[in-house]
Amino acid sequence: MPTIKTNGINMYYEERGSGEPLLLIMGITAPGAVWNVHVADWKHHFRCIIGDNRGVGQTDKPTGAYTSEQMADDYAGLLDSLELENVHVVGCSMGSTIAQQLAIRHPKKVKSLVLMCPWARCDAYAKGLFRHIMNSKARFRPEEFSLYMQLLIFSKASWDDPKKHEELELGRKQDAVNPFPQPLHGLEGQAAACINHNALADLGRIEKPTLVIGGKEDIFTPVWMAEEVANGIPDAELFLYEKLGHAFHFENTDDFNLRVRDFLSKTH
Repeated sequence: MPTIKTNGINMYYEERGSGEPLLLIMGITAPGAVWNVHVADWKHHFRCIIGDNRGVGQTDKPTGAYTSEQMADDYAGLLDSLELENVHVVGCSMGSTIAQQLAIRHPKKVKSLVLMCPWARCDAYAKGLFRHIMNSKARFRPEEFSLYMQLLIFSKASWDDPKKHEELELGRKQDAVNPFPQPLHGLEGQAAACINHNALADLGRIEKPTLVIGGKEDIFTPVWMAEEVANGIPDAELFLYEKLGHAFHFENTDDFNLRVRDFLSKTH
């Protein structure tokens, strides 16, 4: 399994498919494998590059606070090692903050952006929420922590649907036996990056085709955050799913996969 040295860490990544390169950056607590339901579609159209973020999965997990700028530089190093420039980038939640910084700090490396459930800055509520996530991680068993995260990211529609409810329960059981559990210090490092991310003043420097996408019932990163990002990036498109939450991409996967694919195809 490939690992490269970048920005002082060993970063684990995988590649699937062929075509124009598509870099996928996942959110807090999540390894790159969480992209699998999307890569199953996108690998037929793109060369998908999936990394484990600093602090999770099979990538190094140094102690101390991380920053979104630092994590963007991690991915810039990955792209350098693959001799790639001008790639499509899809970032989910924390991954969207990293993608923003990648476009700001390394503009030549980015061809287009899809920013899922993003934020340009945290308000006091969001900072409190990330602190509570850290506290919960410190005190809960893995399956209990998984339940808390599910309550944050899945909408009422998913909890009310028997099949989705069953899938959520299976996910909690899988998290209880995760072979690569995220250590508390890895989550704390990522949470610091989330709390301290503030790219609001620099969004206007992003001159790449950008799709901002989210769910109208997102209680984790509310609609105002997506709107603020979309309003800050010149000519950005904004799409919000009705009745879906932070995990809209799992709640309506077929539409999301096609919508992103269509957007990226317009930027060829």
